[in-house]
Amino acid sequence: MKRHILITGGAGFIGSHVVRHFVHKYPEYEVVNLDLLTYAGNLANLRDIEQEANYHFVRGDIGDIDLVRSLFREHRIDGVIHLAAESHVDRSIRDPFLFARTNTLGTLSLLQAAREAWESLPTNTCRFHHVSTDEVYGALQPGEEAFCETTRYNPHSPYSASKASSDHFVRAYHDTYGLPVVITNCSNNYGPYQFPEKLIPLCIRNICANKSLPIYGKGENVRDWLHVQDHAEAIDEVFHRGRDGESYNIGGINEWRNIDVVKLLIRITDEELGRAPGSSEKLITHVTDRAGHDLRYAINADKLRAELGWSPKHTFEDGLRDTVRWYLTHKQWMEDVTSGAYERYYSEMYENRRS
Repeated sequence: MKRHILITGGAGFIGSHVVRHFVHKYPEYEVVNLDLLTYAGNLANLRDIEQEANYHFVRGDIGDIDLVRSLFREHRIDGVIHLAAESHVDRSIRDPFLFARTNTLGTLSLLQAAREAWESLPTNTCRFHHVSTDEVYGALQPGEEAFCETTRYNPHSPYSASKASSDHFVRAYHDTYGLPVVITNCSNNYGPYQFPEKLIPLCIRNICANKSLPIYGKGENVRDWLHVQDHAEAIDEVFHRGRDGESYNIGGINEWRNIDVVKLLIRITDEELGRAPGSSEKLITHVTDRAGHDLRYAINADKLRAELGWSPKHTFEDGLRDTVRWYLTHKQWMEDVTSGAYERYYSEMYENRRS
């Protein structure tokens, strides 16, 4: 069956892996990638597929409902995988309005365009897959049971509040208008192409440069780590086979304290650099904790496993070592991202196309 899928935020970290996965696995699909190319969007993440016949890139804002409507008409969109979002908690604390505009109102724009475009179509031929986060659930205490799909929402940051709001709009469009939707809530992702403001790529970069490794508080915050390719495959399963109107948690079943992640990362990176393993621990620097920093997140993915047979394939140490090796062999990508050269390049490219 030929499908026409709009993937939002497809030039970002998770989005680029999802786009690549769908373009390669489903050559009969048309995959449209809509991305505004803010600081975290980088088309260099997709250079290997940019010439594929079933792939199209559109630069634009999900909040521009006229643009979104035109894409639904022009490409006969019958599926949406919505990943576009502002996602860095520290940035949300500095500018909560940006997060509300993108994550909440942008999602509403997509929902309305999908509702209008699919109003006369059978619901079993369309699907709106909204990709969310485990942070909407709030925080867990040590020993408390992991988040499940019925856990009460309790967001603690402007970022998680904006994502919780978008989740509620998705459910409201299903309940009010009958829009065919699924929601997935995932745990912390890691892997290639992640923007280096995030913990793992930031530490890899700083270890290589012998710079300090900033750790919030005592580093005792616990996260469940999920390899980004495992996430992409879970999205594939839920998009195609998830039950209409349902939510599915996607987790790595892999809880680690931040300080232990950093120490494991130091050992692996030191080994890959030919240094004495653990010698870079001297770079660890404890900094003032983030406001509203949730202590622990943990995902119960039993529903996804039971209904769709999905489970993560990557062990954490192997996945982390592969990630370190990727960054060490893609130094130009890292340099372009940290210098901002990638933003200038694509801005100039689009200016030249318009002129």
